[in-house]
Amino acid sequence: MKHCIDCAMGREKCDLVIKNVNIFNVFTGETALGAVGIADGRIVGFGNLAGKREYDGGGKYLLPSFLDAHIHIESSLLSPEAFAVLAVRNGTGTVIADPHEIVNVCGVAGAEYLWEALGRLSVDGVQPLGIKMQLPSCVPATPFETSGAAINGRETEAELSRELFHGLGEMMNFPGVLQADEDVLRKLQAAEKYGKIVDGHAPALTGNALDAYLSAGVRTDHECLTAEEFREKTEKGMYVQIRVGSSTNSVEEGVKAVTCMNFRRFLVCSDDKHAEDLEKGHINGALARLVHAGLPAKFAVPMSTLNVAECYHVQDVGAIAPHYFADMVLVNDLENFEVAAVWKRGMLVAENGRTIFSAAQRYLPDAVKNTVHVKDVSPEDFKIVTRGGKLRAIEMTPQSLYTAETFFDAAAGELWVKGTEFLKLAVVERHFATGRIGLGVVKGFGLRGGAIGVTVAHDSHNLIVMGDDDGAMARVVSLLKEAGGGMALVFDGGEEVFPLDIAGLMSSAPYEEVVGRTSAMRRRAYGMGVKEGFDPFMSLAFLALPVIPALKLTDKGLFDLGKGAFVPLEEMQNH
Repeated sequence: MKHCIDCAMGREKCDLVIKNVNIFNVFTGETALGAVGIADGRIVGFGNLAGKREYDGGGKYLLPSFLDAHIHIESSLLSPEAFAVLAVRNGTGTVIADPHEIVNVCGVAGAEYLWEALGRLSVDGVQPLGIKMQLPSCVPATPFETSGAAINGRETEAELSRELFHGLGEMMNFPGVLQADEDVLRKLQAAEKYGKIVDGHAPALTGNALDAYLSAGVRTDHECLTAEEFREKTEKGMYVQIRVGSSTNSVEEGVKAVTCMNFRRFLVCSDDKHAEDLEKGHINGALARLVHAGLPAKFAVPMSTLNVAECYHVQDVGAIAPHYFADMVLVNDLENFEVAAVWKRGMLVAENGRTIFSAAQRYLPDAVKNTVHVKDVSPEDFKIVTRGGKLRAIEMTPQSLYTAETFFDAAAGELWVKGTEFLKLAVVERHFATGRIGLGVVKGFGLRGGAIGVTVAHDSHNLIVMGDDDGAMARVVSLLKEAGGGMALVFDGGEEVFPLDIAGLMSSAPYEEVVGRTSAMRRRAYGMGVKEGFDPFMSLAFLALPVIPALKLTDKGLFDLGKGAFVPLEEMQNH
């Protein structure tokens, strides 16, 4: 502390001075040309300070480094180390990470793996990417699917007492909250007991139901659909997150809702972001989209820095001010937010698109290996035989995780979908090799001439496969079983598979390989007819998520969120 004071007073040289930069003040929304002095990893002052080292910012803009308010690292398909490389070089200093995906497969050991892997990265003793871990609140997400692990209220209370967990992850089971389910309440009360923030997940929840949800202590939401929903939730004290992910974004509706009075309740998050998109930009890319959509930078920048830090009680980050940690990013302008340099605790960790640290060494414990356990399947397992009448189908919508229920006429006998607008969908249980398979029909995806599958299937992460040919669907399952998890395509004349050897969710390969291989597979899927507006594999993965309206498929069958119950594939009465 004395060193910091002496540097601020000019009695000693600062460890580092970043000069000739336009400093963005998140408290006022203003910028001013000047210099920033840093000592012991913290900002000590501004102006004419001397430094042992100096960095000329060339008149570019110096901002606090970005915080992602809500992300599932696993959805990048990258190892934690590879994820850090792409996030840091794009100016991200801290992520509020919900390891919901890997914990549903591996239990708390999955969260410990992410924490340890990121903690092993270092630049002269400084961890380049900070992580605040939320304990997943819904493992499994619902009782209507099979997950690899389960965490009840008693176990939640024990885990939240650990420093490992900063808060309670998104409470997707909002029906359980509204019904005052005993085990759900025990989880929420545990968070309250330890003073830890509770993340929300409440799509289209309004009115008295929203009031009840907030009364349980939930603080945030990233599922707003409309500007009106954004406004109501901020009016009731929530922090709302504008999401810019690979499959969904709420930029347009979110920007409509922002005012000079409520912008401090808005945050920016990714939620789910594939490696290919992460390589192009992280929160910096989200800021560019917000500004291009008409939101002034003076509002957008705090949403990705100070607002997040204050919401999640991340101490001494999110601003360029005395005593704050020197977590900063230098960007070329306040429109495109292209990153020139990144500092963490005053250490340069990335510059000109390259990180200073290496992620070549991978930490890969046994707990996250060999997690795919599937019984052998045959084409017969995907046969659907009808009595003749109405069949219920999941209708997909581009750029949305939401689905609709639709019906179509089917003749009696075996259902054939080749040459129609429909596809077969199957969710194969992959944790305990039970052989259980849920079958359904999908409309709107567009794939033709084969099958597509992945072992990323939110949120219990069973194996999900879609196609117009039973043999191709069976082959996809076999490929994924042999690979120990991954992404697979079977098409006329060939097949492709990319292993995801970490919990069947992520790859231990370098990010360049992950980006190259997954990009090629997406192009192949689009070549098979997948419609624009869908990310082939991520859109498929969310068809198994029964907490998103309206109709989804789990290994146990078709689930209607509105009814809160399973529904039959075949519906005999007229609709």
